[in-house]
Amino acid sequence: MHVTHEAGAAAAPAIGFDDFLKVDIRVGTVIEALPFPEARKPAFKLVIDFGSAIGVKTSSAQITEHYRIEDLPGRQVAAVVNFPPRQIGKFMSEVLTLGFPDADGKVVLFAPDAGVPNGGRLF
Repeated sequence: MHVTHEAGAAAAPAIGFDDFLKVDIRVGTVIEALPFPEARKPAFKLVIDFGSAIGVKTSSAQITEHYRIEDLPGRQVAAVVNFPPRQIGKFMSEVLTLGFPDADGKVVLFAPDAGVPNGGRLF
C-alpha cells in the first residue's frame, strides 16, 4: 500500500460505497505515548483505547513535528483498525492512526471536534 503525504496530491480513482465500508475507521483515546527512537523516521509509539468492541491497540505515528509526547494521552484520534498488524522494528503497529499533511507535509492528526465514545465508527 502506498500512502501519499502530499497536500496537493491528485484524487484517488473512484471507488464504490461498498469499498468504503470495507475500511473500518474508529475513534479512540490515546492512553499512553512513548518515544520510538529506533524508528527510521521520527515517530511516537501510541497505545489507544478503542472501547470494548475493538479494545486497546498500538500504533506508530510520525507526528513528532506538531505534538509533544506528554500532550498526547487523553487526546482522541481516528485510526483504521482493520489493516493487518505491521512490524516496525521491534514494535507491532496494530492500527493506522490518521492525519493530514500540513503545508510542509508534516502530519496533523485527524480527530472529532467534540468528544465522542471510544470505538465509534466513521460513516
